[in-house]
Amino acid sequence: MAHPKLSVRGATSPASPIRRLMPHADFAKSRGVHVHHLNIGQPDLPTVSPMRAAYQRFAEPVVAYSPSQGFAEYREALARYYNGLDIARGGPPIAADQILVTTGGSEALLFAIAAACDPGDSILVVEPYYTNYRGFAHMLGVEVVPVASEASEDFAIPAARVRAAIGARTRALVVPSPGNPTGAVLSRASLEALAAVCRERGLFFIVDEVYREFVYPAGGDLPSVAPSVLGVPDMAEHAVVIDSVSKRYSACGARVGCLVTRNADFYAACLRFAQARLSPPTVDQHAAMAALETPAAEMRGMIDEYRRRRDVLVGGLRSIPGVSCPTPRGAFYLVADLPVDDAEAFCTFLLREFSLNGETLMLAPAEGFYATPGKGRNQVRIAYVLGCARLERCLAILRAGLHAYEGRAAS
Repeated sequence: MAHPKLSVRGATSPASPIRRLMPHADFAKSRGVHVHHLNIGQPDLPTVSPMRAAYQRFAEPVVAYSPSQGFAEYREALARYYNGLDIARGGPPIAADQILVTTGGSEALLFAIAAACDPGDSILVVEPYYTNYRGFAHMLGVEVVPVASEASEDFAIPAARVRAAIGARTRALVVPSPGNPTGAVLSRASLEALAAVCRERGLFFIVDEVYREFVYPAGGDLPSVAPSVLGVPDMAEHAVVIDSVSKRYSACGARVGCLVTRNADFYAACLRFAQARLSPPTVDQHAAMAALETPAAEMRGMIDEYRRRRDVLVGGLRSIPGVSCPTPRGAFYLVADLPVDDAEAFCTFLLREFSLNGETLMLAPAEGFYATPGKGRNQVRIAYVLGCARLERCLAILRAGLHAYEGRAAS
């Protein structure tokens, strides 16, 4: 009997470093251990109140297809949102027909890479990078070329380093700001310097702005919302924004995102992809439109809570011998160096062999956030998506776990 054979693409698809250790977490839970999940960006804060109310109000007798590009009313509301941001001013106003609603920000990323690249082309990503950049590129037969950023430089992105990495088949630079997994935020000057490289070399500049509102300025050196590529002049043909309701409104399961571009040809290509997948979620678009009316005080409360969590986590990590990390300036992640040779082995140890008073941690080994072999081997990404009291408990578990792991290695 002949057996079907997987494609090379399917057989070699990279596993997610964020979710790869889930079987070990399930094992820990099966032995009665409570697992604190700091491996994944799933906030514990309530979904914003206008969004929850919109779900409860939905009463249409049929949940029908939406237009492939999303409901016009929602896209018009999004255009008002973007045009109302000071950080987006610097180019022509965004119009509703420059916004494509997608099934989460993930689909917007997939469409953007597909519209920019043919199989065999490449994208530049700044490592450590959001792992799905690599996953989507792999699905499309696109090479990921890393540009190094270092914790010692607060994960800054020097334009000269980007320029040096450009090759004959480079088609786009993909950057998150605020960043996942580093929490780095591009200043207006840095954004403009990278944009200049993209203009000079004819690249698309795809900026993942999902965490735009989650910025923690230090000394007034950043605005209260991260600078947007939409506000950089002369980028109409190059700039593509990826956005999502998942984190901004604590609604990861809603699966509504969008792609924004002033490039009409790029938009048309992405719309054809959208037509092939039919439509984005209907009910969730109604809820996402309501989320745009979230009171400023409610949004500020979320941001202040993340700032408190960041400060608890950074202070606690730095108090543990051998642990170091920069202070993230946005999003709700950080990358920490641990005093271990193999962070994945340590993370597995925490789940399979260790507990403190019946509790343990799940972290994301950072090696999977790098394309360069061997980099990030002693690092973890931590998502500060749990409350301050639980983070304090997690820090105690991490301290005890590192001590037990060191003792185990020495014995």
